[in-house]
Amino acid sequence: MTFGLGDIRVAARAEWLIEQIVATGSLVVRELGGTRAGEMAVHRFLSSPYSSVEGIVETLASRTAQQCVGRRVVAIQDTSEVNFKGRAAKRRGLDPGGNGKDPGFFLHPVIAVDVEEEAVIGLVGAQIWTRGSVPVGERRGRALAEKESMRWHDGCTTAARVLAEAAAVTMIADRESDIWELFTERPDNLDLILRSAQNRSLAGGGRLFAALDDAPELTRRRILVPPSRPGERSREATLAIKAGSVQIARPKSRKAEPGAVRTVTLTLVQAIEIDPPDPKQAIAWRLLTTHPADGADAATEIIDLYRLRWRIEQVFRALKSDGLGLEDTQLADAERLFILAAMGLAAAVRTLQLIDARDGSPRPATDVVDPDLLAPLAAISRSLEGNTPRQKNPHAPTSLAFLSWVTARLGGWNCYGKPPGPKTMHNGWKRLAPMLHGYALATQAKLP
Repeated sequence: MTFGLGDIRVAARAEWLIEQIVATGSLVVRELGGTRAGEMAVHRFLSSPYSSVEGIVETLASRTAQQCVGRRVVAIQDTSEVNFKGRAAKRRGLDPGGNGKDPGFFLHPVIAVDVEEEAVIGLVGAQIWTRGSVPVGERRGRALAEKESMRWHDGCTTAARVLAEAAAVTMIADRESDIWELFTERPDNLDLILRSAQNRSLAGGGRLFAALDDAPELTRRRILVPPSRPGERSREATLAIKAGSVQIARPKSRKAEPGAVRTVTLTLVQAIEIDPPDPKQAIAWRLLTTHPADGADAATEIIDLYRLRWRIEQVFRALKSDGLGLEDTQLADAERLFILAAMGLAAAVRTLQLIDARDGSPRPATDVVDPDLLAPLAAISRSLEGNTPRQKNPHAPTSLAFLSWVTARLGGWNCYGKPPGPKTMHNGWKRLAPMLHGYALATQAKLP
């Protein structure tokens, strides 16, 4: 991967830094550098006038776009906050975060996920910012373009642009994205599945949440619900599914200028959990979508697509306290923190790609490394194979699973016992990346 940061030395340092983040599993500068010289190299990169969040994200999005050509994908967007409790006086350029008191900032990435394989493909876009001091009451009176909510609109337009050559793109987002303009200003090449937050007025009278009360149940669907926090187990849930067409009226809060859209016709898919073990945690999804749902199969597919939203939750966990520990970094300056966070997003996505592939994903290895590095990767794989069938790399040499197997072996996995986890992948990448880096330098190939 070659970063378009305007200076070849800074671009090379960006590639090195992502490798270090994946290898160390940390965003603490001292750990990333390894030595005093390495630590100073990290600081120089973060302080360089050529380093920017925009340049990093654009480079990552360009690779993702290439990997999505001709594929059916979902683009998932969500917001996460990073708060720095303690050492507040040392933070510069940060306003209060999500808790309203500690300095912090917000991340809003968009990731692409393959529909057929449910595998993370890569980063599509990202916004990173710190909240200003405008009171909430004043923000509510502003136009959408002046609100933080504009990030959901921007995420849609970015996904439509970056993924223009995908076979089909559906944007997935949770309740905070339930914004009128997302429906009325949707790009032509982008479908939507948004979880409804507002009991909107319907054009013919009535309210959205009661629209399907008298509709027949189409089917029931069992799904696996991921744990909501560390230490919890996944659980199965049975969902009763209904679907129907609804015509939503323009909200009274939106001024109806001449020619403005006054109604939007969408599909409402409702999924209510049957006999939940804890009624307080029962699933109740009301999904507004531009996809039709004229039967049980179509409605179930919409539920399955929305279920992929948990992949972005995994990215946040891999980036924060359950993984790279972004909250633990000691960087004080906001601009450098934002650049490090962008690099952390890239590393979190790469780690998930490797873990996704460990069980045999057919995604190509070029999701992570450039085509010029497939030959040395095959040579490294042969050197790691043993004499027994279980010690042979069983995957296609061009697949991401092949790369994951090599990474796991270098990380200490013996081909027996439990599948390799994040720590093994971190350790393996720490060894693999320098091997591929050395080959690239010797042959002037592109770096991973």
